[in-house]
Amino acid sequence: MKPALIIGSTCVDVIIQIDHLPKTEENIRPTAQSMALGGCAYNVAAMFRLLDAPHTFITPVGGGTYGDYVAKEMKARNIPIHVSLPQEENGCCYCLVEKSGERTFMSYHGVEYSFQKSWMEPFDADGYGLAYVCGLEIEEATGGNLIGYLEEHPQLSVCYAPGPRGVLIDPEKTRRMMDLHPMLHINESEARSLTGLSGIPEAAAALHARTGNTVIITLGEQGAYCLEQNGDAYLVPSVPAREVADTIGAGDSHIGTILACLTMDMPLKDAIAYANRVSSAVVSVKGATLPPELLPELPNTP
Repeated sequence: MKPALIIGSTCVDVIIQIDHLPKTEENIRPTAQSMALGGCAYNVAAMFRLLDAPHTFITPVGGGTYGDYVAKEMKARNIPIHVSLPQEENGCCYCLVEKSGERTFMSYHGVEYSFQKSWMEPFDADGYGLAYVCGLEIEEATGGNLIGYLEEHPQLSVCYAPGPRGVLIDPEKTRRMMDLHPMLHINESEARSLTGLSGIPEAAAALHARTGNTVIITLGEQGAYCLEQNGDAYLVPSVPAREVADTIGAGDSHIGTILACLTMDMPLKDAIAYANRVSSAVVSVKGATLPPELLPELPNTP
């Protein structure tokens, strides 16, 4: 398959370890804090790099404290910066991680969530197969520009991850995104909020009827439910994590792994099974980035 086009944010994850989420007027003491590169699209692209899968990553890198950090870290990792906007401020994501490993996000958005069609002029859309986009970019004021770019390039097979704020996106933007017939990657809660249906097979069927394409719903410890474009439906079991450090980036790593495997012509069901193993490894480490030595071995597939 042709390379993938990954469009979206790279931000700084400010990871704050706490015993529990604070209540109003409560004074709590974090047990630790750290900074790391993050952002949904960055986490997806990170899996492509780990798997040496063909892709191009389009992410605007701004300035300020967080933009300077992003630029420095990307250069240290030899990640090309195709869009540099040092005059604009980069944002960050405050990741509150409780003892259980569950995380709560507070995102301060900057230029990293914006999009302009002119950024894509150096890249021939005909050279790509898949295009990944996230709901956070669609929700932004320039989200219409991103949708317009995808509408103008129907040769791209879109994978859309609307995320937990998907129901807050302008309905007209959502309509246009669904009209692109994207593959959807969502979690259990998102599936229910997007459809108003409590049953996972029923929610998947409703979304499949709207997009005419594959719907993948992650179910945590239960695994992932998939309703393929051709109507085949199945549950792919999860792989228990050896421990849970935090769940930051687990969903992003899951779809990033699936898309990377698809560019390598792995069957979808096998790609989901492998992605379940990768997500299990991701939640066992702090932050969203999986060290190369912990990457599960790729399965042998026909």
